[in-house]
Formats: sequence, C-alpha cells, structure tokens
Amino acid sequence: MPGTVIIGSQFGDEGKGKVTDFYSDKAELVVRYQGGNNAGHTVVVGNETLKFHLLPSGVCHGKRILIGAGVVLDPRVLKQEIENLGAKGRKTDLGIDPRTHIIMPWHNLLDEGRENSKSKTKIGTTKRGIGPCYADKAERLGIRFEDLVDEKRLKERIEEVFPIKKAILEKVYGIKAQMTKEGIFEEYRTLGSEFRESLSDVSLEVCDALDAGRSVLFEGAQGTFLDNDFGTYPFVTSSHPISGGVATGVGMPFAKVNRVIGIVKAYTTRVGFGPFPTELSDKIGEHLTLKGQ
Repeated sequence: MPGTVIIGSQFGDEGKGKVTDFYSDKAELVVRYQGGNNAGHTVVVGNETLKFHLLPSGVCHGKRILIGAGVVLDPRVLKQEIENLGAKGRKTDLGIDPRTHIIMPWHNLLDEGRENSKSKTKIGTTKRGIGPCYADKAERLGIRFEDLVDEKRLKERIEEVFPIKKAILEKVYGIKAQMTKEGIFEEYRTLGSEFRESLSDVSLEVCDALDAGRSVLFEGAQGTFLDNDFGTYPFVTSSHPISGGVATGVGMPFAKVNRVIGIVKAYTTRVGFGPFPTELSDKIGEHLTLKGQ
C-alpha cells in the first residue's frame, strides 16, 4: 500500500477511524491533509480508548505522523492530545509542515459570532475557528506554523492582524473579547517553542517516502458531501475532504496515490444544518438515530 487515501464517502461519521486504525498498523507514515479539530475519531487499542481531533490514528501504533499544509492547526488542542497520550505512556513522532495555518483565539470568537448572527442560514459549525482560519488563509492574513516557531515573525504577524480582528469582533458582532495581543503573543510564543522540533517539510518527506516505495496512509476528515467545492454548498466544511484534496493538502502529485478507500455506512446521517436527501422523519428515522449513536 505505497500511497493509500481513506475518505468518507457521505457526510462524515462513516466510521473512518476504525478503518484508518486498521491500515495505520501497516503504514510507515500516516498523514492528515485537510480540516482541523472540527472532526474527531475514537480508536480502541486493547483496553484503551483513545480519542483524537488532530493527531492521525497512526500515533496509536507508534508510527511517524505528519500534518500537512492543508490542515488548520490549533496548537492548544494538539498539545493536550500529545499530553494525554504521554500520560498513557505513548510517545508522539510528529512532523508539521511550516505552511500549516494556525488557529488563533480570534478565530474561535469570529466563528461563534458569525454563527450566532445567522438565522435561516446557519451552517451548524463546531465554532472551533476552522472557517475563519481558512478565510484568513485565502485573505493572506493567516499565521502559519513557520511564524509560530519564529518569535520575531510571530510578534510582527500578531501586531498586524490583531487590531483588524478586534475591530471586526466589536463592531460587527458586538463581542468585547477579553484578550490582548501581548497575552496572545506570550501564549503562542511558548507553544511555538514546544513544537519547534516538529517542523518538517511534509511535502518533501512524503514524496521521498513514496519514491522509495514506503507505505504512506493519508487520513481524511469529514466526508465527500461536505467538500467546499463539490459538497452541498453552502452547508459544507471549509476544506477539501475528497481524495483530490491530498494533492494540495500535502503538496504532491496525485499520481503518487495508488489506492483510494471510500468509507460508507448502512444508512446516511449528517451533523449540523443543511439539505439531507431521503431524510426519515418518522419512527424508523428515530429508531436508526438512537441505535446508531
């Protein structure tokens, strides 16, 4: 399995974690290529139940795990997940691409403010700052992992972006955030120093591994129908969960992918708002909902 992609073929929650865990045991590298901590998976290893939102499932098997440039990363969540694993005696061999964008405190507040201001157009986001972070990436206001690990650059970026976000929060959403640019800098400077050794050119590492015939597993989040371009827009996620998202999320030719595994479940469900074809609103639907939890 030199290059294998696992994706959800519905609206997410198809059970990708279980399948990914199975294939992770056979892979040498396991890679996240899109999304953030807005999706989660639960893995049972022996008597242990491990839950992740950012770390790829391969960490359960002691594999080298990578986070590509297409991911938006909340370093606070990542730190907590690594500490939780450490408490269980598990080590994390992690590489993060320098181009990976960082979720900042204002992203969570903007996400909440925007969602709360809607009525009929609510998307049902997780309010974890994913959309606003991707928006800043497109608007060229984002802070990347390479900035996080460089104190001088981090301070410059916060000085530039913070006033803009504070003004939007206060004047558009009426949110007077209890945060200062000095406080944010100190918190994220510390996080940057803790993760500095994880800096890795994921694109180069993955391409070199595939060229050498090593097995690489690409772990998708969410599902095909939530893709930003090809899903049920605007009720979609902010990234590209389809298999093609691997190419841009990692930085590699799609021709290096040998296999795509699409995960489905017996009946479809979706989280959040948005159109849901063939939805069952009767007792059968209620029964499936309860039994499927």
